[in-house]
Amino acid sequence: MKVVLFCGGLGLRMREASERVPKPMVPIGGRPILWHVMKYFAHFGHTEFVLCLGHKSEVIKDFFLNYNEAATNDFVLRNGGRDIELLKRDIHDWEITFVDTGLRATVGQRLRAVRKHIGADEVFLANYGDVLTDAPLPYLINRTLRTDAVASFLCVKPNYSFHIVSTDDEERVTNVVDTIGSDVWINGGYFVFRKEIFDYIEEGEDLVEEPFARLIGERKLLANKYDGFWAPMDTLKDQQTLEGMVESGLSPWRVWGVDEPDGTLDEQISFET
Repeated sequence: MKVVLFCGGLGLRMREASERVPKPMVPIGGRPILWHVMKYFAHFGHTEFVLCLGHKSEVIKDFFLNYNEAATNDFVLRNGGRDIELLKRDIHDWEITFVDTGLRATVGQRLRAVRKHIGADEVFLANYGDVLTDAPLPYLINRTLRTDAVASFLCVKPNYSFHIVSTDDEERVTNVVDTIGSDVWINGGYFVFRKEIFDYIEEGEDLVEEPFARLIGERKLLANKYDGFWAPMDTLKDQQTLEGMVESGLSPWRVWGVDEPDGTLDEQISFET
């Protein structure tokens, strides 16, 4: 299936980093978080990507135009450097379409802008370019296709803490609830879409507001509740946390494995049904 990735946002909450590079290009373990997202999909056999570009699109283009697999994989060098035998490869079978979808476009507008690149595919995948998970993708796809849902997304609990405050008419606090301990679920991306999704998105609309409301009204939107690993990179603190996980040898989103690029995901999954 084709994979649409939203890579064009301004990354305002990571302004210090995103002023230099677009947020999906901020590195985790020496490679952009976008590469990690793409590697996740490629692990499950989905290697046709459509990148919705915007802010600093040239940085993303340059990265892939100048990508050197020998610089990021083991290899054997012969003939004084004239012959190189790669012992591992990582993006050689990827097909990537780069589309400028506007500097300030919404996710819905970006999706509409790449419709022609989906072609005749009945089903396609989509995701944000800066969020990681170890969720079993085949399960997400198959569960969606077993229903009449037009769209589904990974539904996760936020991995950060804030407090929901209740007050009375005098604005005196009556209750404070920590969201980590409450039943709060959010949109975690990792969308599965039937091509009919385009019938629900009108010009100028975002994805989650009006289109999802229409789908909800027709009971055509499915949530895949998952309580396994999921992590966005919205802030520099998030980037530092993910970088720390790599340095400690703990990278749960690397379902492809460190030494086994084609390794399979553990079947012990943790979904709520």
